[in-house]
Amino acid sequence: MEYKDYYQTLGVAKTASEDDIKKAYRKLVRKYHPDVSKEADAQHKTQELNEAYGVLGDAEKRAAYDELGRGHQYRAGQEFRPPPDWGRGFGNGGAGAGGFGGDPMGSDFFADLFANLGGGGRRRQAPPKRGEDSHASITIDLADSYHGATRTIGLTVAERDAQDRIVTRERNLSVNIPKGVTAGQQLRLSGQGQPGAAGPGDLYLEIQFRPNARYRIDGRDVYETVPVAPWELALGGEIDVATPSGKVTVTVPAASQSGRKLRLRGRGIPGKEAGDLYLLLEVVLPPASSDKARELYQTMARELAFNPRAGG
Repeated sequence: MEYKDYYQTLGVAKTASEDDIKKAYRKLVRKYHPDVSKEADAQHKTQELNEAYGVLGDAEKRAAYDELGRGHQYRAGQEFRPPPDWGRGFGNGGAGAGGFGGDPMGSDFFADLFANLGGGGRRRQAPPKRGEDSHASITIDLADSYHGATRTIGLTVAERDAQDRIVTRERNLSVNIPKGVTAGQQLRLSGQGQPGAAGPGDLYLEIQFRPNARYRIDGRDVYETVPVAPWELALGGEIDVATPSGKVTVTVPAASQSGRKLRLRGRGIPGKEAGDLYLLLEVVLPPASSDKARELYQTMARELAFNPRAGG
């Protein structure tokens, strides 16, 4: 019988964390799932991945497997037979892994490895596990990031009923949006994840901004489109602008063109290093919807002799 290197199967180092092992397993099992994979050996590969994760994903089985590796430098494919003294002194009362042999992984290596751990002693119970973390998103307005807010979201959550069964129900959750949050940032709500024997996991909410044609957000910088009249661009002067942090008065330089950008330092999303607010001037022409308006446009066309395409 050949020795199996479960770390090699999952493509992780022997020092990999529990989280790294889980991520590697999930990535590979998605790749080789027989329903989606075009690999010829997808089913066999999936069985190998399940077997490897069945050991490395269980803290007690992994400890036993590593114990063997420390004492005997086996390599993948090498002839293997559990040594006569294998399993002595492991776990509680010298037979702590006695319950491993019952795992129906369908592998001779797995069965022989764990069937030889201990012999009829008291079975060591695996420690209760905490529930899985949950992930969701929450959409907020830009003003919520500037000032902070409290928002209510609806969630479908899992919980244990009186018969210890997992059931789902709808519930509302009040969420505090701290001042200065940015797109992609995650808010951690402790104990709001999936239920588990050792308590629920956490809920992570990813921040998303509600689309707004007036604003564009880049990190902590905010770009705001500001409509201006032709004479405000041509003659310059002060204009009042409503921004996410409140109304400000800015000076438009004379002879400005549509598309000019005015920078207001520190007026972007708040933070240890606040972003900047950029005002993008966009000319808006008054409509020629009255006789007076048409007359004024005709006078401009006649007296200004202006051709915007000249020299193009």
